Amino acid sequence: MSENEPIKRVSLVCSKGGLDEVYPSLIMANGARMEGIEASIFFTFFGLNAIVKKTHKNLKVATVGNAALNLAMPMLKMPITMPFPTLIGAIPGVSNFATWLMKNEMEKLDVPPVDEFLEMCDDAGVEIYACKMTVDMFKLTIDDFVPQVKGIMTVGEFYEKSAGAQIIFT
Repeated sequence: MSENEPIKRVSLVCSKGGLDEVYPSLIMANGARMEGIEASIFFTFFGLNAIVKKTHKNLKVATVGNAALNLAMPMLKMPITMPFPTLIGAIPGVSNFATWLMKNEMEKLDVPPVDEFLEMCDDAGVEIYACKMTVDMFKLTIDDFVPQVKGIMTVGEFYEKSAGAQIIFT
């Protein structure tokens, strides 16, 4: 692909299941569709949390070992340069507070919750798939997933489907 050639297809890989880790895949896939670009998301490992019926509405922000939480400090009226101490993240309720804070800020920006975003992506034509190896490892079946999941595929099938697409890991 030359540098001036427009992107026609993207395939996103979502391998992490935290609230702050799932939104980039949904936002980028939906944004691609709004630009007329074909898009698919391949959920693997803990990213499956975003598409499992029992977990997709309860994603959390991880506060332990999340070095990037300094970006959230301005929401608390603190400087972005102030690191978020991992020890504080281990206190019960801190992850729930961080999750509430992020959801609140996303709502102010009119960003829908994950379940609605999955519906929006599906309505826009984003194809959503689950990784077969991970599905097998976690003892899941197609019935465990939200209805927007088009199927379960192997990595090889994902690469075949993604031929000619830009593959993006979020």
